[in-house]
Amino acid sequence: MPECLDCGRALTPDDIGATRKLINRASTAYRCVPCLAKRFGVSEALLRGKIEEWRSYGCTLFPARKQDPKT
Repeated sequence: MPECLDCGRALTPDDIGATRKLINRASTAYRCVPCLAKRFGVSEALLRGKIEEWRSYGCTLFPARKQDPKT
């Protein structure tokens, strides 16, 4: 599992997608959402909201959330 370039935290697919969306689609080194938020001077909540917005638009950098089969 890749780690954040700044803090060393294990990365999620959203972290990788956000790095590619905001910095460079060809990135091979990634930052976690908290470190990206700090780098861009925005709140983590704002960045997570944008990730959900991009996901809802169908951006392939952010995989769809799996739905609970019971719902």
